Amino acid sequence: MRLAPTIRQVVVVALVLGLGGALSSCRSRHTLKETAYVAAQQTFLRDRVATVYSKVATVKNGDRLEVLERTSNRRFVRVRTAAGTEGWVEQRSLVGEDVFQGFQKLVQENVNTAVQAAGVTHSETNLHLTPGRDTARLYQLASGEKVSVLKRASAEKQLPGVAPRPKAEGEETPPAPLEDWWLARNSQGRVGWVLARLVDLDIPLEVAQYAEGQRIMAYFVLREVADQDKKVPEYLVELSDPKEGQAADYNQIRVFTWNTKRHRYETAYRERRLAGMFPTAISKEDFGGREGMLTTFTLHVQDDSGQISERKYKVVGNIVRRVGASRQ
Repeated sequence: MRLAPTIRQVVVVALVLGLGGALSSCRSRHTLKETAYVAAQQTFLRDRVATVYSKVATVKNGDRLEVLERTSNRRFVRVRTAAGTEGWVEQRSLVGEDVFQGFQKLVQENVNTAVQAAGVTHSETNLHLTPGRDTARLYQLASGEKVSVLKRASAEKQLPGVAPRPKAEGEETPPAPLEDWWLARNSQGRVGWVLARLVDLDIPLEVAQYAEGQRIMAYFVLREVADQDKKVPEYLVELSDPKEGQAADYNQIRVFTWNTKRHRYETAYRERRLAGMFPTAISKEDFGGREGMLTTFTLHVQDDSGQISERKYKVVGNIVRRVGASRQ
């Protein structure tokens, strides 16, 4: 015969269920904790989602926010700042933790990546997680900001809001136009992809004027020479055809040395028809004997089969000589 539960048993069961529910609720709140980051240059928090509202705080690019809730249409998000201020902000101004972690990974992966050129932005632009105008972005660069160029890549050129032209029946699809992107690092140590045409490489005009219609893709200071009371840098410059989206990072190199008698740059070495790939390394090496310690540079060149070999060169006075290559 089944006995009816006593009042005490009912109370105990209720307490257990209530405690379990409370613990479950706590775990849910902890699990649902979400963070977001400000992707706009600057935006503000509002006190309510309405036509008339008050601004309660200003947040800046890269700020970390705690997500509290979203409107049903997910257009607005209620967030809390590090200072504890709460307010509503448009979702389009934010990115999630996954994008932030993606940028952190880029930083870690490129700690030891050699700088291929220094550049300056000539307009405000975004750092993207991967090459492409429609890819995830978080950090913004100001106009005139200095960056270090690390790598190059190409992506299909697609203007925002412009749909591809419909293809007529029987018409072959033309190859998509490509545009170049730089993997760049700014002074804050942030790393991301930026549209190459928005960055001017910061090479002296006295050297840049010898580009002869080619694009300067990278440059390196090889050494400095004394000319009267000043030190003048000598350069290795890597160039490419003016068309973007080339398979190789550069296709020719030039070494510019300084003529101390005529006080001008001159071409000490030139090599064309290269399929050069980043990175290029500059070093010093002791060759012994009369040569002693010399500046060297090492190129990575791809052959027709796709294999990459190293080519090392040494600078002897105003002469550049090849000193060897090895497969990798």
